[in-house]
Amino acid sequence: MSKLSEVTRSDPHILSGIPVFSGTRVPVRSLFDYLEGGETIEEFLHQFPAIKREQTTAVLDMAYESVAHHPKILRKNPSCQ
Repeated sequence: MSKLSEVTRSDPHILSGIPVFSGTRVPVRSLFDYLEGGETIEEFLHQFPAIKREQTTAVLDMAYESVAHHPKILRKNPSCQ
């Protein structure tokens, strides 16, 4: 699972096109909300058993890669200095 289209899906007929984990109706944003709230990936997977660990790892890896390839984003954020 390395392509975004294999891990997530955006369809106007599913939650008005909000990106969801493929094969589910769980918004990708939910993963980030859980992590921002101090929850673990294990707790997220427990709450959403239809989502595979590989999907969460792939989403987080892709998020990292999108930031890593845009170093200006990191320089603009004072907490990253």
